[in-house]
Amino acid sequence: MGDIWKSDCMYMILTKAIMYIIMYIIEVIEMLNTNITNFRKNIFSLLEQTIKYNEPVNISTKDGNAVIISEEDYNDLMETLCLNSIPGMREKIIEGKNTPLDECIPENEVEW
Repeated sequence: MGDIWKSDCMYMILTKAIMYIIMYIIEVIEMLNTNITNFRKNIFSLLEQTIKYNEPVNISTKDGNAVIISEEDYNDLMETLCLNSIPGMREKIIEGKNTPLDECIPENEVEW
């Protein structure tokens, strides 16, 4: 039962993280809005714009909306979710980002 709870808990955490990321994208990134009819007419140029400029497209339909993002943005979102699912990783990344360069060891001295 413990493993099932952990899986359900992880699912809930990841679902919540995805929701926050999507809300961030919608609020922060300028998003092109169109309806399904215009999307059908301009599908090639809209997809090209999404791919070249990483500009999401929000498509409204009578049944709801859909958002199209580039594969690059999708992969970035998945990587962010993966890293944030590791306990303590977010704090380590922030700590590393805030560490002055003169306190870091040179790249050629890093042992992998």
